[in-house]
Amino acid sequence: MAGLTNEIERWIHQLLRETENGIVEIGRNELAQHFGCAPSQINYVLTTRFTPYKGYTIESRRGGAGYIRIVKVTMDSEDILKDIVQNTIGDQITKDRALHIINRLVKDKICTKNEAMIMLQALEDTSLGRVKDDRNSVRADMLRNMLMVFFRKEATP
Repeated sequence: MAGLTNEIERWIHQLLRETENGIVEIGRNELAQHFGCAPSQINYVLTTRFTPYKGYTIESRRGGAGYIRIVKVTMDSEDILKDIVQNTIGDQITKDRALHIINRLVKDKICTKNEAMIMLQALEDTSLGRVKDDRNSVRADMLRNMLMVFFRKEATP
């Protein structure tokens, strides 16, 4: 199953690379037929691999002429950082969601791989030490504070 999921993801990424505007419209049923799977498998790929945390929006229209529109959100790095800090992190964040956010920062060249590795290590449960009940709250505060460093880096001439 993981192999098929990865294959569908790669195929959609290839379609996105081939477009000039970062928008792909595909039929869910046609895509499922192409890969010989159930439409629910397509839904799984879309909801786990093409999330706002990873820089995508998904629009869907059901019915006979239904389609899925996948949009690669393009923003400058300051807009991405503001959006993440204001709308994505919230009061708490899981380690998995933090990972997705940090991976997006690397992909969008806002931070380096080394910076990302440091951030990820700092957000690990083992790094949070004795914090037990509020790990996700502490993780959210730490991630927000780390991202503020990138704001300052972006604003530096």
